[in-house]
Amino acid sequence: MSPVVVVLVVLGGLSEAAGRILPLVARRSGVSRPLVFGLLLTGTVVESAVIALWPLTAWTLAQLTLSAPVSGVAALTWTPGQAAPMLLGAVIAFPLLGPLLHLLLLMGVGAGLVGPLAATTGAGWWVAAGCVALAGVGLAAVVETVRRVVARIGVAGARELTV
Repeated sequence: MSPVVVVLVVLGGLSEAAGRILPLVARRSGVSRPLVFGLLLTGTVVESAVIALWPLTAWTLAQLTLSAPVSGVAALTWTPGQAAPMLLGAVIAFPLLGPLLHLLLLMGVGAGLVGPLAATTGAGWWVAAGCVALAGVGLAAVVETVRRVVARIGVAGARELTV
């Protein structure tokens, strides 16, 4: 990935993390700044990794669906033109600013990945679209599961400290 793409992906991850963490901080006024910074940093790393892995995961799924996988072709990665709308989608991810608009923008970004994926793998457009959608939903499900597990561990740890 080029440095511009890395910056766009990290900014997108930061925005996604802030959109998830800041509402929690607003509800709990006693949260320490180091804890918020740690959560924001961790969230940025996780969200940036998910954003960066989306095209690679879709490319891998497309390779698995082909009867004769294409060899010698570089894996699909973000380009600045594809990553910039992802950053806009991350900015719109703030909960009260429009989850439906965020979802539509992510679908648009995913549709933008379908053409290059179909071209690099030789898969049909619909197969590529299915791989992009499956990769996006799968990565989102994994991250949501990890969030819920971490939240449960945090609640259980807080209960043990108060007892």
